Amino acid sequence: MRKPKGLPTHGWVILDKPQGLTSTDAVNRVKRLFTAQKAGHAGTLDPLATGILPIALGEATKTVPYVVDGEKSYRFTVTWGAETDTDDSEGKVTATNEARPSQAAIEAILRDFMGDIQQMPPQYSAIKVEGARAYDLAREGQVFELAARQVTVHELTIREMAANSTTFDCDCGKGTYVRSLARDMGRRLGCLGHVTQLRRTRVGGFDETHAISLDKLTELANSAAGRDGLMSVLRPVETALDDIPALTVSSSDAARLIRGQAILIRGAGAPILTGPVYATSRGSIVAVGEIRQGEMHPIRVFNLSS
Repeated sequence: MRKPKGLPTHGWVILDKPQGLTSTDAVNRVKRLFTAQKAGHAGTLDPLATGILPIALGEATKTVPYVVDGEKSYRFTVTWGAETDTDDSEGKVTATNEARPSQAAIEAILRDFMGDIQQMPPQYSAIKVEGARAYDLAREGQVFELAARQVTVHELTIREMAANSTTFDCDCGKGTYVRSLARDMGRRLGCLGHVTQLRRTRVGGFDETHAISLDKLTELANSAAGRDGLMSVLRPVETALDDIPALTVSSSDAARLIRGQAILIRGAGAPILTGPVYATSRGSIVAVGEIRQGEMHPIRVFNLSS
């Protein structure tokens, strides 16, 4: 078995992604800075977008689904009067309109875009169509249909009004496309619209207070502290699991979990738990699993020593 390149590096980097960089490029840059063996991200950001991009290194990649499923917050600006093929400013204008909406008109429709709604994803999206990415098919000029999907928008409010644009704050669930919100609001208002600025301010429990820029990471990597400086900003693997209970287990139970075996939750002081939980032993995460009928059944196990 070939030994993976790089150093064992486990944890989360909460990157403040700069504009113009794809999420994949951002992950690769962070991976190289840390000389990490493995890396992944939780929730893609378009190149146009800036903001919170949680990047998992090493064993933290096993907790990515717990972050991806979390609620997200965005601040975005819609410029009225034009629709584009990408639903943002990077695309070609496909239709224009001279009308501009009033604040009252926008506020009157916001409730229609909150709660559980049906949303048509942008043609330029990462959704797969018969095995191919929609954006690849769109770039090739192919004609295809995307199915509408149910998404959840918890909150959608006006932050700022300008002559030709409106800035919104949005809290939403997994799979929501802000670009689609902009397009559909523009159509409902009869003036058309597309996203011209987009910033993600939160992903699950990660927000702007946790974020670090790529420039700062590069500065740390090139400083006298070197890798130690980088490691000082790396968040523990279990940071992604703050929404589920933690359970401390003995070394022998930890060994059983790592082998994929269930353990009995016993003793007078044993917690009364059901559902998702993660186990730690000697200060390190061992497994994520579920408690059923007094036993913890591991779903994912961790090895932070390699």
